[in-house]
Parts: sequence; C-alpha cells; structure tokens
Amino acid sequence: MLSFEYRCPTEIIFGKAAEDKTAEKIKAYGGSRVFIVYGGGSVVKSGLLARIQNQLTEAGLAYEACGGVQPNPLLSFAREAVKQAIAFKADFILAVGGGSVIDTSKAVAHGVATPDTDIWEYWSGKKPITKSTPIGVVLTIAAAGSETSNSAVLTNKEIGKKCGAHTELNRPCFAIMNPELTYTLPKYQIACGVADIIMHTLERYITNVEGNSFTDRIAEELMKNVMKYGIVAMADRKNYEAMSEIMWCGSISHNGLTGLGRPMDFAAHKLGHELSAKFNTTHGASLTIMWPAWAKHVYEDNPARFALLADKVFGVNSGTAEEKARAAIRLMTEYFKEKLSLPVCFGEAEFGLQDDATLEYLADMCTSGDTKKVATFRPLDKAECLAIYKLANH
Repeated sequence: MLSFEYRCPTEIIFGKAAEDKTAEKIKAYGGSRVFIVYGGGSVVKSGLLARIQNQLTEAGLAYEACGGVQPNPLLSFAREAVKQAIAFKADFILAVGGGSVIDTSKAVAHGVATPDTDIWEYWSGKKPITKSTPIGVVLTIAAAGSETSNSAVLTNKEIGKKCGAHTELNRPCFAIMNPELTYTLPKYQIACGVADIIMHTLERYITNVEGNSFTDRIAEELMKNVMKYGIVAMADRKNYEAMSEIMWCGSISHNGLTGLGRPMDFAAHKLGHELSAKFNTTHGASLTIMWPAWAKHVYEDNPARFALLADKVFGVNSGTAEEKARAAIRLMTEYFKEKLSLPVCFGEAEFGLQDDATLEYLADMCTSGDTKKVATFRPLDKAECLAIYKLANH
C-alpha cells in the first residue's frame, strides 16, 4: 500500500425530502447571494427548482438562476455563467442536477473567486486553482460522483478537447441526496450512470500496487452492489431501495475512498473523453465502449489483477490467471451490453465505425500530440492509444 492523505469534507444530507434543507445548509456555510446552476429543464418541469427558489426566498436569501447546462459540459457556457454570477455578486453556487451541472458549478465557483483569470487556464493545466467560492449540490442524477469528488470536466469545443481539473477546492460543502429525485430519469441515463459508477471504481481497482486488501474489498463490494441494483433500477426506476443504493455508491465511487493507497489509472476515461469531445458521446457510454478494448490490450501485463476481479466480483474461481482474466473482461463487457444495453464498441455506438484518419486524430488528441502518456497501469503513448481505438473499431 502506498502512502496517502485523505479528506472528504462534503456533508451528506441523504433521504426522502432531503432537499427541504437546502436553504438551511446554504446559510450554515455562509451563503447569502445564491447563484443556481441547472440543466435542460427537467428540474423546472418537476417543480424542484421552484421549490428550492421558494425556500431561498422564505429564508431571506437572494438568488439568480442560470439554466441550460448540457451533457459533456461546455467551457463556453461556463464562461458566460461566470460573468453572470460575478454581475450578481454571488457568494454561493448551488448546483441542481447531475455531474455536468455540478462540474459547471465548480467552474463558476472558481471563476467568481478569480475574476481576472479565464477558467480554461485551470482546465488546461496552465494555472493551479488556489481559491474558490462555496458550492452546494442538490443531486438529481446518480452517476458522476461529482457531488463528493475533487474533479470536474469541461469540453472546449473550439479546440475539440475535453479536460479534467483536479483540486480539493472542487469538493462541495454539502450534497443533498434524495433518491426520489432520480425517478424520472430515462433508462439510458440510468444505465450510463451505473456504468460511470462501476468505471470510477474499476479504474482505481486495476492496479499494479499490491498489498491493499481493505481498499480492494471496498471496491469489489461496491461494484457488486451497483451491478445488482443497476439491474433492478433498469426494470423499475421508482424502486427506492435500488435508486438509494446506486446514488450512495455513486458518491463513494468517486470520493477517493475506493482507490486509497494506489495510483488511479483512468485510461478508459481519457480514451472516452476524446469520443465525447468529437462525437458528443454520453460519458457513461464512452466508458463502456473503451474499457473492453483497453482491457484486452493490457491485461497480460498483470493477469492476476484481472483474475482477482473475476474471482471477487463474478465468482470465477477456477482456471489459470490468464483464463480468469479473460473471463473478467468478457463478463464485464456482457454486463454493459446485455444488462445495461450500452455500446461496447464503435459499431454499436451512434457514431459508428471510423476511418484510420479519425482514429489517428483521437489518439493524437488523447496524448496531446504524443507529448504525454495516458494512465498508470500501463502508461500509453499515441501508438498504444491508436491500437486500442482500432481494437474498439468493430
């Protein structure tokens, strides 16, 4: 086990009617002028946004709302929201939605705190994030885990790049989590959320660092749990137990706990980000497309690690390490395809098969022109990324 430091300061308010405490929590964290960020309108149609706004009014809190966040959140939208929040003199940012809304809110929070710096300076890695504005979350989609994570992604359409920014200043002050707020999600969104949760755990689990038994057991049980309840939720999206388990697993999967004592890999995320940037592929689907190809490409580096996944998550306890490793890849791929109805290769995705020039472009973007390597389990240069894209292109 490697040395680590761990802190997850986000306060969790979980359960039915949890959103009724929104104004109370904002005031507890010093907010008085609240800038609300939300997505495409579902929170308006459901009445959730109006209920929160009424709460804020009754609590004597000023607010302004900014809607229109898209999946694969856009830098251009975040920039405009920063300007609006600064003009409003916001001192608290409230995200009402899922991962894209939360990530956009984090960008707004940083932009309000440092009005003289363009937020892309942070996402491109040119400047470190040194201060921010307090953020709160009312979660409506269980998927990204952004409500407790130290990361956030933005897509710069001008250059076709999707990037993440990682800092402890990305951690929200609080996350309000009522599973009932997820009942209106379509099956595809539930499936993508379950895949994202699995992958946030799996990308930490596949490692070359041994001797980390407790962290392994947490990760394994989380994956088994969310896979079990993912099937239930796909059949009944108003099953409170299932949606509760998925929502809580989502937060734990990306708050750092499932990867303590080892480096994160996140190869499938990096490879998948390029699909989202170019084709606007839903994040969860980009992961299920790229993980099988990546796993087939690298598993021989450490088949015992994939064999452990087969044993502990899928109950495969016979055969050689190589046989069990291949079984783990096959069974995880089958779960994505058969239980979640998600694509597991380019041919099953909306964008379809791609020519060699496009694959070359994806590999080039993933490695910044072959100037950096991706991931940690096996650091991938452009040639290896290209090989993985080709493996997925069927």
